[in-house]
Amino acid sequence: MDSLFKSASGKKEILDLYDQKLEELNISCESIYLETTFGRTHVLRTGSPTSPPLILIHGSNGCAPIALECYPNLSSKYQVFAVDVLAQPNKSAEVRLSMKDESYGKWVNEIITELDIDNVTLAGFSFGGLIILKTLVYKQDSIKAAFIASPAYIVNGNPLSALFKIFISIRRYMKSHKMKFVEKFLSVLFTERDEFAVNFLGKVFLHFKMDFTPVPVMNKDEAQRITIPITILAAKKDIMFPGVKMKKRAEKLFSSLEHFILLEDSKHVQDRKGNLIFEDLLLKSKNLM
Repeated sequence: MDSLFKSASGKKEILDLYDQKLEELNISCESIYLETTFGRTHVLRTGSPTSPPLILIHGSNGCAPIALECYPNLSSKYQVFAVDVLAQPNKSAEVRLSMKDESYGKWVNEIITELDIDNVTLAGFSFGGLIILKTLVYKQDSIKAAFIASPAYIVNGNPLSALFKIFISIRRYMKSHKMKFVEKFLSVLFTERDEFAVNFLGKVFLHFKMDFTPVPVMNKDEAQRITIPITILAAKKDIMFPGVKMKKRAEKLFSSLEHFILLEDSKHVQDRKGNLIFEDLLLKSKNLM
C-alpha cells in the first residue's frame, strides 16, 4: 500500500510536531495501539481508569494531541481515549475509509470492543462529528451520549464559496510554499489564530496526500436510527457546515437531540471560549451521573 505521506522526511516533520504538541500539553497519558480490521489504530489514554469512558475524535487533517489541547479538562471527570483517525497525518494506519458506507461506524465500534469499555460518551469536532454520527447509525448499544462540535454530515455550505475561500488557498500554497496562503486559509476557518495550526497544516499541505472527496450528508432514515442523546455545538460563521442551516435540519432529523448551541461569532474552528463552552457541556452532562 502506498503511503499517504509523500516522503519519509515529510512524515518525520509532521510526527515531530505531533510529539512536540503532546509534550507541550504536559499531561499524564498512555500511548496504546489497537488492532482493528481496518488498520492499526493509535489512541492516547488519559484520566482515571475509574472514571466514565469518553472517546474523543479530532477533525480532518488533525491528530489526537490537538483534540486533547482543545478540551484539557475532560480528564478531570472522564477516562479520555483520544483517537488518531485512520488516514490522517498522525500515528494510526494510513487506510482511507469510505464516507458513504458503514466503515467508520464499524471501526469505532471495534475500538470500543478492543478497549473493553461500555456506556461510552463520544465527543468530536468537524470530521470527527461525521465519524460519530456514522457510529451511532451503525451500532449504539455501548454508547451513552454524543457531543459534536461543527460536525460534518448534517449540512454542507456553498461549494463555490469553499472552493474560492479554502481550496484555492491550499493549492496556491502547495505550489508556491508561501505561508501567506496558509494564513489566508486559517483566517477563513479559524475564529482565532493558532500558531501550531499554522506550522502543522503548513507541513500537512506539503507532505501529506489529503482527501478532497465531497462530504456527504445523512438521510432521514439514518438519523431516525439514533436514539441516544445528542448535543450539537455549531457556528454561525462556519462556511463549511453553516450553523443556522444545521440547526434547522438537525431539529427535523434527530428525535433525540438534547441541546443545540449556536455560537454567533464563531467560525468553523472555535476559539478558546467556544471550546470551553463545549467542554463545559460535557463536564456538566447528566450522563456522568
